[in-house]
Amino acid sequence: MEENVLKKFNTAKFLSFALGFFGLQFAWQMRIILSGPVTENLGASPFLFGLIWLAGPFTGMVVQPLIGALSDKTTSPFGRRRPYLLGGALLSALALWALPNSELITNFISSTLHIKLPALAALCFAAVMIWILDACVNIAQGPYRALVPDVVPQEQHSIANSYISLAIGLGSVVAAGTAPFLKWAFNYQMSINAQFIMAALAFSLGMIWTCIAIKERRYQPKEEEKSEKFNFIKSLKEFFALSPEVGKICWMQFFTWIGNMCMMIYFTQYCIHTVFGVPDLSGVSEVIKSSYDSAVLAGTNFSSICFAIFNLVCFIVAIPIGVLSVKYGNKKVHIISMLSMALAFLGMAFFTSNVKVVALLMAISGIGWASICALPFAMLSQYIKPGTEGSVMGIFNIFIAGPQVFVCTLVSWIINKCSFSTAGGVNYHWEYTFLIGAVCLITASVIASRVKDKKV
Repeated sequence: MEENVLKKFNTAKFLSFALGFFGLQFAWQMRIILSGPVTENLGASPFLFGLIWLAGPFTGMVVQPLIGALSDKTTSPFGRRRPYLLGGALLSALALWALPNSELITNFISSTLHIKLPALAALCFAAVMIWILDACVNIAQGPYRALVPDVVPQEQHSIANSYISLAIGLGSVVAAGTAPFLKWAFNYQMSINAQFIMAALAFSLGMIWTCIAIKERRYQPKEEEKSEKFNFIKSLKEFFALSPEVGKICWMQFFTWIGNMCMMIYFTQYCIHTVFGVPDLSGVSEVIKSSYDSAVLAGTNFSSICFAIFNLVCFIVAIPIGVLSVKYGNKKVHIISMLSMALAFLGMAFFTSNVKVVALLMAISGIGWASICALPFAMLSQYIKPGTEGSVMGIFNIFIAGPQVFVCTLVSWIINKCSFSTAGGVNYHWEYTFLIGAVCLITASVIASRVKDKKV
């Protein structure tokens, strides 16, 4: 029993705990920034690009609840959560290597088997790699969030989630900033392949460190738990029966993630096509594509810089947000943070040609991102019953993944319909995504104002 008593974490323990999430976010950030240029180069239109992004929400809605429930009942010598953390990281590393090499791999398969593959074979292979990558990230992410109530005392949950937010910010800064920094400091342009390999190493090595450094409590399920099978409907009913406030938190999270993913999914395309004025290149010849290479590279690097700034702010304010939430309550801090992000989104919808303004508005958005990564989970963790952490966090992820289906389908369809002609060809109003995102974040703030904070 003494072994199972939760001891308070110090700073070094929190940092070791968060390092795996640093690697997870490093990989995820690379997928956010570079999947657009990779798939567009292989022939993906805006709507098709949105459909490929469905990998994230669909795997999130299916994989996380299932893996979360399985991890609740796992009794391996290695622990309940750590097998999923490590397995997800290593499988993701393989997908990260294969994604930018999709055309090379499909050409190799075609020449080896002496078969002629369809023109879009490389794009289909890339889409499959994205689906595998997203599934593996979800395999690791759900049990990781469940590890907080497993090993951290309840009074430190907000701080623990803030350290995860800090890791998300720092991982994204390093992922997004490395290539632009090397270009600026040494005039060396890091290839897309090299950036994906860097992400694979960061994810696997970071997760290995956390799995070694964090010791889980011994868990021995009761006899009735051993024979009990996972029942999603039953788990869903039990989830909403935790408290009336849980439903409000879920609706808040639903609208938050519609708003947030409007930026996450489309920001790189917004930079390339709206800020830098590159027309759509999905259906043009290689000669025309090559004439825009420098502009696409400039837009991609600018996107990376903005994401680095965005996540640097997240990194800086992550711990202060956790401290302020302890003092003033999770709800108040979260509402203010989300409203600041909504105002920044409105600015990006109208100030599309000024790169300095766009970068500044992305910095302001980082405040909301730091809060989104921490406080909703801290609000929910107050109602979790011991032994159900993985299942609860998996079901909660439905309200993160589900909204992305809306963003990947309806929002991408709206962009696809809002085309206009330029001197260089057809382009799209990518900035409309920020208008939709701002409205959803404001709606989430209104819902959050109705949530009652539970005192710990």
